[in-house]
Amino acid sequence: MNVTNTIQVQFAKTGPGGVKDGAPIICPFGVPVDTFLESFGQVPGGLAAVKVNNEILPLSTKLEVNCTLEPVSLDGPDGLLIYRRSLAFILAVSARKLFPERRLYIGPSLKNSYYYTFADGERPRAEEVQKLETEMKVLVREDLPISFGYMAYAEALELFEKNKQSDTLLLFEQRSDSKVQINECQGFVDLYVAPLVHRTGFLFAFQLLPYEEGFLLRSPGFGKKTIDPFEDSPSLFSVYREYKKWGRIVGVHAVGHLNRLVADRTFRDYIRIAEAFQAKKVAEIAEKIYRRRDTVRIILIAGPSSSGKTTTAKRLSIQLKVMGMTPIAVSLDDYYKNPDLAPKDGKGQPDLECLEALDVPYLNRQLLDLLAGKEADIPIFDFKTGTRRERGKPIRLDEQSILIVEGIHGLNDALTPQIGAEKKFKLEVSALTQLNLDDHNRIPTSDNRLLRRMVRDYQFRGTGAVKTFRMWPSVQQGERKHIFPFQDGADAAFNSALDYELSVLKVYAEPLLRSVKPNEAEYAEAVRLLSFLEYFAPISPQLVPGQSILREFIGGSEFKY
Repeated sequence: MNVTNTIQVQFAKTGPGGVKDGAPIICPFGVPVDTFLESFGQVPGGLAAVKVNNEILPLSTKLEVNCTLEPVSLDGPDGLLIYRRSLAFILAVSARKLFPERRLYIGPSLKNSYYYTFADGERPRAEEVQKLETEMKVLVREDLPISFGYMAYAEALELFEKNKQSDTLLLFEQRSDSKVQINECQGFVDLYVAPLVHRTGFLFAFQLLPYEEGFLLRSPGFGKKTIDPFEDSPSLFSVYREYKKWGRIVGVHAVGHLNRLVADRTFRDYIRIAEAFQAKKVAEIAEKIYRRRDTVRIILIAGPSSSGKTTTAKRLSIQLKVMGMTPIAVSLDDYYKNPDLAPKDGKGQPDLECLEALDVPYLNRQLLDLLAGKEADIPIFDFKTGTRRERGKPIRLDEQSILIVEGIHGLNDALTPQIGAEKKFKLEVSALTQLNLDDHNRIPTSDNRLLRRMVRDYQFRGTGAVKTFRMWPSVQQGERKHIFPFQDGADAAFNSALDYELSVLKVYAEPLLRSVKPNEAEYAEAVRLLSFLEYFAPISPQLVPGQSILREFIGGSEFKY
């Protein structure tokens, strides 16, 4: 209990012109963070939010305990997420003003962009998109405050019902807080999910671009102040569009719809339908490969971390066997060079993410031998000793055989330069969730994969959440460099996301996230993930089928890994 009505505030880091000494400042109880804006000095890119005892909070937060404050820069990775969420917010403000009778839906992330459509299914005209962009620029020019605050539960329900925010209303069936956190600007009220910038004037760079049946809200890339030229990704968008269409057909496109199935005890059928839809897509890919059986001898599977590549490969193998083919699995991990020969990263450690970490010439010699009907002794890399055994498992291909090669560089032609394109089938695996929290609050695909990775690391490697958080930025950097640039060269794309999976992962992830404490730097990420998992009703892991991709991460799979 605070009996003195004062608190101590310490500044962990400031820019030029900020507080000079490290002595704590005695402040009144309940003082807003924005009281100290000048004390932070010049923050690169501007001040997006603040870490209060390692929790990222809005600048209007009132301080009620002794704390350490650290600025969150718009130039950093946390600031980038805040910038994009804030852009989505002022787009929602603009859409409500210009088109009050039409609901705007946020969709997937595409190359530093969010894809939007109108709920009525009508393609927005170019002039409508232009009007939205112009209105957003007006909001930015006027430099309006974006306030953070609270509403009573009943008052929030009444407001969201009045504004026809039906997907937001459904979220309240899972939550029962007496007061609801909200953001507000120009009379538009939205559910608070994570911090936004405190003024619209910070959002100086964006673009609205007509695209397919909707438009893109484009923002700067990491470390940039301007909008890059748009690079289309038609294969990934096609996968997302089909998945989204399926979600609409079965009536689940937002978290509240899934929660209602859980409440009504009808989600078992939904799980079966979701798994059957995935099985159908694997079968279609197998059929596509079978049609090219006279030329294709190697299937190369790649995708970002925790996208479910291994289980996808095993399920694809089953479908190929049904068609009379004999798939043989080869892992690129077994072609790693010994650590003393591997390239080094910026910290002087072996860089296992880059292509040069693999013995590419050796791999190609063995592939050529196999395609010529010769026997090849596939090596085995021992990760415990960090060495490769040259004599591992001998294999030979016959007329029905087909190789399945899995690894992060599978889509890069530099991996197999000596193998003709007609002999290769490249499959890209992603986890592109189509679920939103509500109309304009997106669940990032990378968060889905991070939770998968965290649960798997704990289940099978004894690794806690903090360690997973610490290695995740380097994993993402490797994906941006070695996987994403080659996605559009794939012959097929498979979406491994299951709309019900976050309700299952929640059972495992929440205890792991709560183990991260406020005195650890990773606490901010743990709080962020916990905040959106709270909107999901849990589903028992026992209901997940034995061959589900989800079993790769939670355990209990019928496959051996």
